[in-house]
Amino acid sequence: MVKLDGNYLEGGGQIVRTALALSTIKQKVVEITDIRKGRSKPGLKNQHLNCIKALKQLCNAHAEGDELGSTYLKFYPSKLKPKTLEIDIGTAGSISLLLQSLLPPLIFAKSKSKLTITGGTDTMWAIPYDYLANVLIPQLKKYADINIKLEKRGYYPKGGGKVEIKIKPKEEQPKINLLKQGNIVQIKGISHASTNLQNAQVAERQSQAAKLVLSKLNCPIQISNFYTDTLSTGSGIILWAIFSQDENEIDFQNPIRIGADSLGERGKRSEEVGKIAADKLLKEIDSNAPVDSHLADNLIPFLAIYGGKIKVSKITDHTLTNIYVCEQFLEDKFTIDKENNIISYNT
Repeated sequence: MVKLDGNYLEGGGQIVRTALALSTIKQKVVEITDIRKGRSKPGLKNQHLNCIKALKQLCNAHAEGDELGSTYLKFYPSKLKPKTLEIDIGTAGSISLLLQSLLPPLIFAKSKSKLTITGGTDTMWAIPYDYLANVLIPQLKKYADINIKLEKRGYYPKGGGKVEIKIKPKEEQPKINLLKQGNIVQIKGISHASTNLQNAQVAERQSQAAKLVLSKLNCPIQISNFYTDTLSTGSGIILWAIFSQDENEIDFQNPIRIGADSLGERGKRSEEVGKIAADKLLKEIDSNAPVDSHLADNLIPFLAIYGGKIKVSKITDHTLTNIYVCEQFLEDKFTIDKENNIISYNT
């Protein structure tokens, strides 16, 4: 059995999500104490309970302490059996955070699965849908055929967004090798807002502000503007830079993509939203690393499963927390070169 301190370092829900994924893959019982102890509302949130509920259906698991607000959880996995599953988080709980528990085991599985998830697509403290689809998923396509589709966008507080994802695992299990940023080829982006903000041209103002900041880069910039009917008012922008080790040819087998995003808020000007995302992206590009700080967090469990090396823009507490969780399930330790921000794991 693996025992985890749920208050370790960053002390957030990431510990629970990663532990559930690895518990399912490694078929090891996991016990977590002091879950989110330092938060204003400690314990399990609805989003975590949906992770547990989904995995119960996917691997016939059972759990102790799986109640709202519980600071204790013991999870007993069984054999994973991928299937078609519909999940309704019931709030604006993040769909991308839910997938942190489900994607690794379903990619590691031997058969295909399909998930339809209702919840929040663009929320605070979570990577937005468009980052998931355009930065993280391309990295995982070496391990599975993954088709992800946005059916409806969902902002805080009502959510109501819907995402469909189909996963068909591949037999190949290459190591992750992301050490050089390479040459910037282009910048792409999606600026989005709820329909009731269309008259104020919120999406256009976000994208124009981002383009102005990014114009110093010598590459094409393409940012699309979208408005959609949503249950709650909201907006946001996601930007990603695409690199190549060659002069012009993009490697889709081992893509180099760096992302940044910003969400609209009441009282925040649309131009500021676009500028914040663009400034974040420039900072990531200037790091000369092929893995941005958010991608690093999400790649750690896959690095633990498949092995390899990544050079990251910054080693955050989130990343170190994820490494702590993974190491409790593994026989060996990660190697961290703090001087060069390189993280490696040999399977």
